Amino acid sequence: MKITLSSLLFLVGFNLFAQQAVPSKPKLVVGIVVDQMRYDYLYRFYDKYKAGGLKRLMTQGYNCRNHNYHYASTVTGPGHAHIFNGSAPAISGIVGNEWYDKTIGKTMYVVSDSTVNVVGEGSASAGKMSPRNMKVTSITDQLRIASQFKSKVVGIAFKDRGAILPAGHTGSAYWYDAGSGNWITSSYYTNELPVWVKSFNDRKLPQSYVSQTWNTLYPIETYTETEADDQPYEASISGEPKAVFPHKVTMGSLAQTPFGNDLTKEFALAAIDAEKLGQNGNTDFLTVSFSSPDYAGHAFGPQAKEIEDMYLRFDKNIEEILNKLDQKLGKGNYTVFLSADHGVAEIPAFLTKNKVPSGIFLGGELEKKSEAILSTAFGEGKYIVSGDNFQFYMNLPLLAQKKITIDDVVKVLKTELTKEEGIYSVFNLEDGNTASIPEYYRSKLANLYNPKRSGEVMVLVEPAWFSGYTKGTTHGTMYAYDTHIPFLLFGWGINKGENLNPTYTCDVAPTIAMLLKILEPNGSIGKPVTNALK
Repeated sequence: MKITLSSLLFLVGFNLFAQQAVPSKPKLVVGIVVDQMRYDYLYRFYDKYKAGGLKRLMTQGYNCRNHNYHYASTVTGPGHAHIFNGSAPAISGIVGNEWYDKTIGKTMYVVSDSTVNVVGEGSASAGKMSPRNMKVTSITDQLRIASQFKSKVVGIAFKDRGAILPAGHTGSAYWYDAGSGNWITSSYYTNELPVWVKSFNDRKLPQSYVSQTWNTLYPIETYTETEADDQPYEASISGEPKAVFPHKVTMGSLAQTPFGNDLTKEFALAAIDAEKLGQNGNTDFLTVSFSSPDYAGHAFGPQAKEIEDMYLRFDKNIEEILNKLDQKLGKGNYTVFLSADHGVAEIPAFLTKNKVPSGIFLGGELEKKSEAILSTAFGEGKYIVSGDNFQFYMNLPLLAQKKITIDDVVKVLKTELTKEEGIYSVFNLEDGNTASIPEYYRSKLANLYNPKRSGEVMVLVEPAWFSGYTKGTTHGTMYAYDTHIPFLLFGWGINKGENLNPTYTCDVAPTIAMLLKILEPNGSIGKPVTNALK
């Protein structure tokens, strides 16, 4: 076969063009967090999902099917922080949605910052927020540093902590102020709201949703993956007498409905356009947290028709976001990952009805009972100064005065509380990694304990027990229903496939760091999921 010089030059040129046509990095990374999405929701409602939404991520991307949290205290603040920082509460300091600050003697909210002010038309208190309480960097910070701060980072969520923590210390964050119906930020980020955010607020979208009724997307009789609509153990939406369809939407209940997701999605699409994300020559990063599934999930529980409808509508939100990215950036030019900040427990009354052991400690009941036990053992006194998510912050000056050690407290509480149904054990949280419980759980306790911010004593409840109320449900334990969540990757640099081996939330940020060829966050303890990457 005779090859001419012109043919050879053509082949070389074509090969170089083909190599250049494949981008060396994604134009945009989109990190999606679903507030309170259990892993099983991917498959329970799978047959009703459409091809362009969650199914597209699952069938054309990479699915880590055995993905869990690596610490106890599975709540919103830590979840959003550690997806993006790859760390653990023990290092990052984000031990809960709030904690008792031992230096000032009062409770500290996870993103509270008294030194900053609201920016935008919102309540003054809603704007006193920043990421300063997080002691490590996030993957979004590392991208900004690696690009000499040319890469844009935008964090969006209804909840302030869902926007602020993923965006890290160096990005921009916007959250929804329910009192005003506006998206706001704080003076930590800027002194004036961007024009595009003001314009978005001027559209008054919340008011348009309030004029609608929440009914099922499809005929309710086709919702066969959940139980009958009218259940006595479901909590009702604010202002409604019963937890049944159809639901009237008010400004106060908007967050509990799929319209909260719709509003979040619209704001995210507006950010892509206005900030020209992925169109600046550098890899940008958009974080979007959908908060409404959590608000609804607490009220209705995972077996409710409302939850099925919430996820079928959320599937449409995902499809719209992917379509927007296809249109703006082109297929294969962006990377998306999706995970959740925690799962959720079944409503105990639902389990009891079906002969499954479960129960509730009414709010504050366990702390009062423990206080009484300690007063009986050591004499009158206020021994517990604060309690949160089964952690007790002890009155250390009083204990020192009475020459009582934490181990003394633990011994007394363990002897008495474990007589109660639903209590598995009590231990000194500092020694959680040596507690007489399975190793799988000991490591989660070790990853939780931060000496400056954690409580001294922890009560470990049995599975399917929680502290709450007789209607609705919650999360926060280290059991599978709270820890097993999705982790999907899709798009540029991502293989098609699935992984059945264990992966953990702390693995997300290192995986994205390896994808982008940048340094992982400075408190990262995870490992990249290398099989997911091309």
